[in-house]
Parts: sequence; C-alpha cells; structure tokens
Amino acid sequence: MPLNVQDKKAIVADVGAQLAGAQTVVLAEYRGIPVEQLTKLRASARDQGVYLRVLKNTLARRAAQGTQFEPLADSMVGPLIYGISADPIASAKVLQNFAKTQDKLVITAGLYNGKLLDVAGVKALATIPSRDELLSQLLGVMLAPVSAMARVLGAVAAQKAAGAPAPAAAPAEAAAPAAVAAEAAPEAAAEPAAAAPEAGTEANETPAAE
Repeated sequence: MPLNVQDKKAIVADVGAQLAGAQTVVLAEYRGIPVEQLTKLRASARDQGVYLRVLKNTLARRAAQGTQFEPLADSMVGPLIYGISADPIASAKVLQNFAKTQDKLVITAGLYNGKLLDVAGVKALATIPSRDELLSQLLGVMLAPVSAMARVLGAVAAQKAAGAPAPAAAPAEAAAPAAVAAEAAPEAAAEPAAAAPEAGTEANETPAAE
C-alpha cells in the first residue's frame, strides 16, 4: 500500500529522532532474504538496542538531512535495511554477525563518528568488543589474581593440615616418665633411712672390758 503524506512525515520524524541520538548507521542490501530470517534479524537487533528498519531511500535521505549522517545520502541506493544505534558498534556487529550466516545480506556502507565507512570499515568496526564484552574481560582480569591467591592459600592450608603435630595426647605421654620417677623417688629415699640404724649400732657398740 502506498504511503500517504502523513505516513511519510511520521516515518521521517521517527527516523530523524533515532539519528539524533545515534553514533553509527550501517546500510545493507537485503534482497532475497526470507521474511522469517528478517524477523530473526530484527529480534537480534532489538536485543542489542539497534533500531533496524527497511526504508525508502528518499525518506531516509530526508531524515538524515542536516545531521552528521547526511554524507551517507550517496550510498542510499537499492533495497536497503538501515541499522541505527547509539552504541558505536552495535549496529555494525548485529548486521555483520547476521551476514556471516546469511550471504544475501550485503553490507554496503556505514558512518561512525562523522566518518564514512566502506564495507571493510564496517566489518572492522564490528570486530571491536562491545561494552559488555569489555566489562566481562576486565572482570576476568581483576578476578584472576584473586583466584590465584585463593588457590595458593588453599594449598598452604592443606600442607599445614598434612604436617600438623599429633593431638594433645603427646603432653600426657611426656608426663608419664615424670610420674614413674616420682613413684621411684620414695623407694630410693627409704633405703638410706633403713640403713642408717645399722650403721649407728655398729658405731655405738663399745668393746667388752677385758
């Protein structure tokens, strides 16, 4: 169904609002892609915060007029799907990842930070890790020393447990010789005391008078 004037104005306003907050726009031909595949692509784009829409190029040029994306006007040729994102790499990543599995999606151009990108430039932009990927990598780097330290401390604790002294029975065993010595001491002391009278008797005996 042909678009009326009001519909066209609404589309231009909607796309213009998206471009106002965008950092990157990627254009791709979608000729011959089944509807169900395009539905999957739209769902993936939505999950990544990418505004994805098939647009008439005349309306897209009108929406881009006066914005940083106006230089893309010359590349707006043929049946195109537009990926627009505030994230600098999201639109490039979504379309490039889809193109890897669907060769009928052909990336034609893009623009990032006021600079026109050819196909190679869009693909290079798509290889940059996303914010979430960078945060995940940073978290991994931060946790790596902690994990290593935990493993070292665990190994030290295991070594100490393996080489720990026997339980508190040892002091009792050490006290046993002292108890034996204490028991033997009275016997040893009694023997000299018993011998003393004999010695004394012999000493006090006087020779018989002749």
